[in-house]
Amino acid sequence: MSTGTLLAIVIPVVVVLLLIGVAVTLFMRRRRLREQFGPEYDRTVEAADSRTAGERDLKAREKRHDALDIKPLDEGRRERYRHDWDDVQQEFVDRPEAAVHDADRLVTSLMHERGYPTEDFDQRLKDLSVEHGSTLKHYREAHEIDTLSTQHKASTEQLRGAMTNYRALFDELLTNGGQSRHARA
Repeated sequence: MSTGTLLAIVIPVVVVLLLIGVAVTLFMRRRRLREQFGPEYDRTVEAADSRTAGERDLKAREKRHDALDIKPLDEGRRERYRHDWDDVQQEFVDRPEAAVHDADRLVTSLMHERGYPTEDFDQRLKDLSVEHGSTLKHYREAHEIDTLSTQHKASTEQLRGAMTNYRALFDELLTNGGQSRHARA
């Protein structure tokens, strides 16, 4: 077989193998992002101009999150937060709107103490999405109901749902132990 014939066979094979490698890498990255971010992956990709732009946003969130100093709480602080949550739940019986506001403040306080920036709600969502993508929908819904309740437009059932939704994120933040996703992997 001549060198020209051999090159005509080898070069296309190498190109096909490289294309397969790139496709597998992209598939694996997409799968990892989808698993890590859960429902937030679909939400971000749908809101972006393209899948690539959405995935770029998620990667930027990861990079920002990695730069944060997310830390665990010591057992005494966790117990204090558990006690504060119990107080908020008891308050719900007599003052449901106030309890939902207090639940929002307590979750925000817990986030802050763990090391999450808490100034801007949209940025909070992005920062939380890296490790808490599965409960982010609950947090978003609870916050919307809290906003409604400031105008006295939330029903008792909606307020009850907000408490349940805040509790989902609260429990995750409290029991996470502060381990980064790299430490857990």
